[in-house]
Amino acid sequence: MRKLKNEELDRKSIAEFKAAKKIPLSLILDNIRSLNNIGSVFRTADAFLVEKIYLCGITATPPHRDIHKTALGATDNVAWEYAESAMEVVQKLKEKGVSVWAIEQTENALPLNEFEPQVMIPHAFVFGNEVRGVSQNVVDACGQGLEIPQYGTKHSLNISVSAGIVLWDFFTKTKLDK
Repeated sequence: MRKLKNEELDRKSIAEFKAAKKIPLSLILDNIRSLNNIGSVFRTADAFLVEKIYLCGITATPPHRDIHKTALGATDNVAWEYAESAMEVVQKLKEKGVSVWAIEQTENALPLNEFEPQVMIPHAFVFGNEVRGVSQNVVDACGQGLEIPQYGTKHSLNISVSAGIVLWDFFTKTKLDK
């Protein structure tokens, strides 16, 4: 087995990425404090052709060297928008018929492995602050939560790890080539 070289990976150019069909998914980052986490989410969103990222509250926006360090240029590819309030974004998206889910440990949260997205309906996932999670008012506005089942002692994951798991799950369940 031989490790592939970068030029063998058939990567899209920025123009090709922007023109490519995206999965019907947006991400809402609710008061994320770590710029490295923000950059990692951008990079993961690039990998799985996410439509858009909403950066809300204290979540920093590009350009910033600490975001760039982990995003590796994905901030140039993935569409993004800043909003003061994640609540406003959730309400706006729901009014447009988007199925909005809090990625959070809540009462009656659906385990991610049981989640079956409706392929024809656009979705949005809200990821919360590293300490406090998704704001309660935003959880209430979503009305539905997804939880990543965990079996160890910590019962928490870094937001960028959570994003990777949830995006991969959604991507595999709604593949563009289906």
